Amino acid sequence: MNPVTRRIAARDGLVLNALDWPGDEGRTPLLCLTGILRTAHDYDRFAERHAGKRRVVALDYMGHGESARAADIARYRPERAVNDVLDACAALHLPRAVVVGTSFGGIMAMILSVLRPTLLRGVVLNDIGPVIDPRGLSQVGGFAGNDPGFPGIDEAVAYLRTVMPRIPLADEEAWRHFAGLTYARGEDGLLHPRWDTRIAEAMEAGAAPPDLGPVFRGLRPVPAMLVWGEESEFLAADTVRAMVREKPDLELVTLPGAGHAPTLEEPELVGPVDDFLDRIP
Repeated sequence: MNPVTRRIAARDGLVLNALDWPGDEGRTPLLCLTGILRTAHDYDRFAERHAGKRRVVALDYMGHGESARAADIARYRPERAVNDVLDACAALHLPRAVVVGTSFGGIMAMILSVLRPTLLRGVVLNDIGPVIDPRGLSQVGGFAGNDPGFPGIDEAVAYLRTVMPRIPLADEEAWRHFAGLTYARGEDGLLHPRWDTRIAEAMEAGAAPPDLGPVFRGLRPVPAMLVWGEESEFLAADTVRAMVREKPDLELVTLPGAGHAPTLEEPELVGPVDDFLDRIP
């Protein structure tokens, strides 16, 4: 089932891109929010599993994928991204949703639990929590502003294997697919990032990561699952244990040996994640 491409305007007029897979309108839609520097197409295969059963929407953040690039890099601050998610929900008629948030998308879900608690019918936090491991911030900071201009997919794969070696990709074909979601061929014939590399400047200009404990506590009344890559560079074991103490009904699924972030296509995850989602009307 192919998605419909939606072009919507944020409150300041910046055009956002979303992919919209149709499904049973009587069930709560899934709103899929990606990690930073990723695009809505990361959820293509995930959406194929759920489309038809319920509507699935995946969003390109500002400066990512097919969404517009901002003139002012301050537009790329995380608080602006939250507003964009809310604007997208209004434009796409999503008064309630189950949010599936990978990394940065999970942070968005936690913040939404405070800003718009009536929106959330359920949440899947994919390898993220209220405390972000400095290793992850260092990793993404060095990657975000880099545009090597690869001549082909093989060179892109070789580079990605060095900068994110623990991402749980099964084989060479999976790495090539991931690289194809990360880079697109430009007018010069080379492969370039699918994001505005000036996002790195916005990250450097920002303050230290905020304490997300209060917004995580906003999830207390919401059915929630945490997917954890056991070797994650973003989510430490101590944080996972604290999250389970804070929210005893949090459903935890661990992927041994995996770094940041699971794709949600791993065989060990498909059953538990889909079962959790299927239990939400």
